Amino acid sequence: MNSDRRRFIKKTFAAGAGLAAVGIPGELAAGSFHQTSRPKYVKATSNYKPSQQKASIRFGVIGLNHGHIYGQVEALLGGGGKLVSVYAKEPELLEGFTRRYPDVKVASGEEELLEDDSIQLIASASIPSERAPLGIRSMKNGKDFMSDKPGITSLGQLAEVKKVQKETGRIYSIMYSERLSNPATVKAGELIKAGAIGKVVQTIGLGPHRMRSNTRPEWFFDPERFGGILTDIGSHQADQFLFFTGSTEAKVVSSQVGNLNNPQFPQFQDFGDMMVRGNKGTGYIRIDWFTPDGLNTWGDGRLTILGTDGYIELRKYADIAGREGGNHLFLVDQKETKYYDCSEVYMPYGEQLVNDVVNRTETAMTQAHCFLATELALRGQANAVTL
Repeated sequence: MNSDRRRFIKKTFAAGAGLAAVGIPGELAAGSFHQTSRPKYVKATSNYKPSQQKASIRFGVIGLNHGHIYGQVEALLGGGGKLVSVYAKEPELLEGFTRRYPDVKVASGEEELLEDDSIQLIASASIPSERAPLGIRSMKNGKDFMSDKPGITSLGQLAEVKKVQKETGRIYSIMYSERLSNPATVKAGELIKAGAIGKVVQTIGLGPHRMRSNTRPEWFFDPERFGGILTDIGSHQADQFLFFTGSTEAKVVSSQVGNLNNPQFPQFQDFGDMMVRGNKGTGYIRIDWFTPDGLNTWGDGRLTILGTDGYIELRKYADIAGREGGNHLFLVDQKETKYYDCSEVYMPYGEQLVNDVVNRTETAMTQAHCFLATELALRGQANAVTL
């Protein structure tokens, strides 16, 4: 055995010497092409600067069933909105909300907000299946609507929402927070718009989440109420695919879902993926509820954007390679490798939405984009093969 090993080592060294003799660079023969250096550090700033004199709207909140409502409210407040009143059926959820926003008026019912002509927009993170009906009631009462994702949980709901939106001319905005509330993703959009990686060819979006089933409400495990894994988390990734490729038309090529590790919740789906194709690029989406407790955040969300002249990788919430915190962006082009610290990049969605409400514009997100991202997720869910 030892003599065989010695013969193997001798042959390996001889092969290396032979490579050098025929002109292969010594560092290549020695394997140094596997070595890497640290990328150039860049403290990222945003091209979008907040206005010194922001527009203002009055808004109300109905439905507090997901913690995303706090991100929605903060976006609106930061954008110039004024929180007027709130309604939720659950006293325990109201208690936490009013503790954070002590000046908000607690309404006796949702009609109090819907019939208040001074309120211009309703924000909601109610149970997912209840969001579209609430959005329809809001639009019919002359108000714009801002929903947590998923903003719509079935193709039937989508058809009705689109019909009422067209009839009323109101805004139906879904806050796809993995793009709109993440500084690294905002910066990636600016870099791509400036041509940093050429033409975008494909996106790969990974959206892992932590389960913690003992803290989840009953509706979380019912696909009729939360819409299914592709409808829910997948809508984030569908939004990013459309945005970064610039696609205005798209379809689902294939999709699959499954309950792979939670038999105690037979209707629940803990894994899903889908391939999508647009008129300006392709995409792959994978989402799951398998984030281990050893990670220091709820999910190692990543996005890779492939371009003709380079690529961008986002590590949004954690960098398991060692950098602290989130908002990490890596860019590789034809010249160099850069690391962008995006922790101080301004996120303009809230201000843009407030301006859209006041000016009847579409700067935060076009209505067509909002609906198409949701439609992709819904069709992926509806046509998915069950694993």
